[in-house]
Amino acid sequence: MDTEKVTEIPEAPTESMHDYAKELEASFRKINEGDILSGTVIAVSEAEVIVDLNYYAQGIIKAEEMSKAPDFSLMDDVRIGDTVEATVIKADDGQGNILLSRILANQVLAWDKLEVYRTEGRDFELKISGVTNGGAICYLEDMRGFIPASQLSLNYVEDVNDWLHKMVKVRVITVDRTKEKLVLSAKVILQEEAKANRNRKISMIIPGSVLEGKVESLTDFGAFVNLGDGISGLVHVSQISQQRIKKPSEVLTVGEQVKVKVLKVNDGKISLSIKALEEEAPVEKIADFEYQSEGELTTSLGSLFANLKI
Repeated sequence: MDTEKVTEIPEAPTESMHDYAKELEASFRKINEGDILSGTVIAVSEAEVIVDLNYYAQGIIKAEEMSKAPDFSLMDDVRIGDTVEATVIKADDGQGNILLSRILANQVLAWDKLEVYRTEGRDFELKISGVTNGGAICYLEDMRGFIPASQLSLNYVEDVNDWLHKMVKVRVITVDRTKEKLVLSAKVILQEEAKANRNRKISMIIPGSVLEGKVESLTDFGAFVNLGDGISGLVHVSQISQQRIKKPSEVLTVGEQVKVKVLKVNDGKISLSIKALEEEAPVEKIADFEYQSEGELTTSLGSLFANLKI
């Protein structure tokens, strides 16, 4: 008798309470006005942002509640997948959604973030959205930041209006929560970059090399010579001349072109010498000339040969 083959049907996996953990948590979770929630952007339009809060209701942030920055645009500045933190305005907007405000949340959270940025020395690329007589305005973490005119550039800024809508790299230098004061600086970054660039150039200067430069200033202890590319070196008063001099101004003038020898490069400082070149220069004797009454300029052939070195 043939045994009928029975096909066993696999049992469907049993669902456990663990599989519904998130849903259960959301059902018991109580959301109140004033709470600050974190969520993920799942949709963006010109009017609003929809946020997934891991809750049975979605969060809605209207355009006017996203940012105070004048140049802020939902379509340009918000991306699906972004994480946002916002304060609950209404637990139910009448359509089953939670109405949120990112602006209100930033007023609480932003100052802590800004203080972290200051202590870490973090840099940001920001757009200047406004100018005043004293400087420029831009926004970081939705907080109004001020860049004094003196902190915009390494050079003197004559007209701040020229900086409007430009992108600048800035660093937080002052955070005052009580006064709602945020001060930024581009200059500190530019100074660091200039110093690094200068040190790189200095590291390429080899002791013993001969350079040409211009005397840019004189002091009692020596002369500073501009070697170009923003690099200067010091010729100590003892290295200016083979003659004994009391002060550099006895033999040098500001603006004078001089040749110098590099003695030492140490810790970003360059020591130069004019005297070393004088000591190394070959001694050349000039033949004696005799002035004749006929007006002819002559020299003896013997004298020329006597001074000729072979």
